[in-house]
Amino acid sequence: MSDTRLVMKKVAVLGAGVMGAQIAAHMANANVEVVLFDLPAKEGDPNGIVNKALANLLKLEPSPLSTKAKAAYVTAANYGTDLAKLADCDLVIEAISERMDWKQDLYKKVAPHLKADTIFATNTSGLSINALADAMPSALRPNFCGVHFFNPPRYMSLVELIPCKGTRPELLDALESFLVTTLGKGVVRAKDTPNFIANRIGVFSIIATFHHAEKWGLGFDVVDALTGPAIGRAKSATFRTADVVGLDTLNHVVKTMADTLATDPWHMHFKAPAWYQALLEKGALGQKVGAGFYRKVGKDIHVIDLAKQEYRPSKPEMAPELETIMKTRDPAAKFAALRKSDHPQAQFLWGIFRDLFHYTAVHLEGIAENARDVDFAIRWGYGWAMGPFETWQAAGWQQVAQWIEEDIKAGKTLSNAPLPAWVKDGRTGVHTAEGSWAPTSKRYEGRSQLPVYARQIFPETVLGEKPHRYVESAGETVFENEGVRLWTQGDGVAILSFKSKMHAIGLEVLEGVIESCARAEKGFKGLVVWQAEPPFSAGANLSQVAGLLERKEFDKAEAMVKRFQDASMALKFCQVPTVAAVQGLALGGGCEFVMHCGKAVAALETYMGLVEAGVGLIPAGGGCKEFALRAAKDAKGGNIFPFLQQSFMNIAMAQVSKSAEHAKELGYLRQSDTIVFNPAELLHVAKKEALAMSEAGYRPALKARDIPVCGKGGIATLKMMLVNMRVGNFISEHDMAIAERTATAMCGGPVEGGTAVTEDWLLDWERKLFCELLRTPKTQERIGAMLQTGKPLRN
Repeated sequence: MSDTRLVMKKVAVLGAGVMGAQIAAHMANANVEVVLFDLPAKEGDPNGIVNKALANLLKLEPSPLSTKAKAAYVTAANYGTDLAKLADCDLVIEAISERMDWKQDLYKKVAPHLKADTIFATNTSGLSINALADAMPSALRPNFCGVHFFNPPRYMSLVELIPCKGTRPELLDALESFLVTTLGKGVVRAKDTPNFIANRIGVFSIIATFHHAEKWGLGFDVVDALTGPAIGRAKSATFRTADVVGLDTLNHVVKTMADTLATDPWHMHFKAPAWYQALLEKGALGQKVGAGFYRKVGKDIHVIDLAKQEYRPSKPEMAPELETIMKTRDPAAKFAALRKSDHPQAQFLWGIFRDLFHYTAVHLEGIAENARDVDFAIRWGYGWAMGPFETWQAAGWQQVAQWIEEDIKAGKTLSNAPLPAWVKDGRTGVHTAEGSWAPTSKRYEGRSQLPVYARQIFPETVLGEKPHRYVESAGETVFENEGVRLWTQGDGVAILSFKSKMHAIGLEVLEGVIESCARAEKGFKGLVVWQAEPPFSAGANLSQVAGLLERKEFDKAEAMVKRFQDASMALKFCQVPTVAAVQGLALGGGCEFVMHCGKAVAALETYMGLVEAGVGLIPAGGGCKEFALRAAKDAKGGNIFPFLQQSFMNIAMAQVSKSAEHAKELGYLRQSDTIVFNPAELLHVAKKEALAMSEAGYRPALKARDIPVCGKGGIATLKMMLVNMRVGNFISEHDMAIAERTATAMCGGPVEGGTAVTEDWLLDWERKLFCELLRTPKTQERIGAMLQTGKPLRN
């Protein structure tokens, strides 16, 4: 298959509502110029509606923008005076309200202004793509399709790609490649059926949950305790999610299913229960009005009690019997126990899973090409750890199928529709090493062969496709200890992966990093530090540090810090290029490792920071030293202090980046570091970078011997800032003591301003001041609190 690429110089988004504005924001994140359209304002600036939406983007948290500066890439426009701006757009995405007539009217208005080869896509969440295509001139229909983003577009992986009858296949291939690499999305191709794949299955799961919650008399908080992380789903579970989405919005989606799926065997359930309607009538629409299933009373969360028609303190408790069942590791035994138990909570869980499996099996052929796309759609769109087919397969396919059939005959299921014949043909599931079941072709279909997927060396898999966590044994092991594995895929690049929990950096990891750098120098063209799953690293292993403090082994603690510095410097001065492939959290020592590698390749969703202040310490793996060195370089012989000041505040306030772009602004990443949007492509890009650096004759910089520092004057100025913060009660006394030591380390100690020092000098000051803090009771309290609660103590 040819490598079809789209050149997207400019994109237009029609509709500046919640979705349209955020789709535009994510295009801007990817450095794609965007024109955002809406109706002309009735008064004042004709672009007032769009400008208001753009202003709102800057206020939202989590931010739709990777950095506020990206907002400049979005141009405001309106349908009244600016349609000519569509003429140079390569892609137009319509994202207005879910009204067929409104969308069709807009298409007729904009069509004359489009280039012949412009791709026109609708972000509809469930309207017919073919019906919408009918409103387009026949010449433009081959370029028309559905591109359904999930909210919020920056953070949700899923995009459903839906062709109309005349969509050009090569257009779909090119658009999928653009969505996967440029925007970092997980793409599934859906059929043109109401609500497509994810919402068709996901909303049905919510409907089934409503039904069984009422049937078994379970409180909304109890249901959320049962349907969140306990079964591999998001913390917001069911009713909290409904509050966030909006009860009116969810009701509209359910009504759409009722209006468009009249022949669905479950149609009688596509309606809001009476108790749900009562909440709508009361105006309890969820988070946007402050009350729905839940409301906040002071700092407490209260939940609606339907029997009393009033809110009560929420007590999301799982029954002890259920806790025992849910701790069962074997999925087959767990499902057997749920079905056998007569406890209402167990019967509730069995009921929602059984009906979900039943519904998904019956509708697979109508909504998707294969079972893999259904499971990925639900995982990526709803945040489930496993899709419905994976869950069923793990629980024992034929046994569960038999139980479903028994319940259908007993009238316990929400519909008496028979299971498809393929379900009962003796198979062990729908996912195999050969591929995933496609009922239309009646065979197991393999993965897409689009060239873009060759960039995903270890693509996300479904259960049964390949051995779980197969990355751990991939390639050829070069070196391994308790903390790390150094391995290669035979292409001249060594890959260093940490084995510790949260990829924390303890003595085993430190020794492993140092040894891996030495081995990379002897037999490889480059070294990539990469973890199969985020985080990159949550920082130093505090348990090891706490153990040394408890035994008052301060000399060993200092030796550990020295070894940390040795590891950072090994990465920096390795004779082959070192590349950090980073995604997720890179905190403390993890951030310092990234800063010391020859280059970083970071996923957009990378959250970096030197957060040692939270445990009463300063960065001592070279972080203070590295910021001092970078400030001196940036000053180019001028005043160093302005370049150091922001870095000092980052450390003192434990500032963590909100994206990889933000990490560049904060100085954790260099401007020359590479950002990729799809984390599945990190390893591919990092290896290519390492090889390119090697081909270019890479040599590490020599250890700096003449770094000008701010010295005593810089320390005094930073301390003055701290005094003001202390007087204003923004920081505690111990915060101030920590920050003063940070200032001393970053300014090179109490020397005269402009004094030239070495990297080793700066490292020695880091280590000395770090160890001073280790001996203080308040720092020891902070370390203990972090280990016990996972949260920083501000003592």
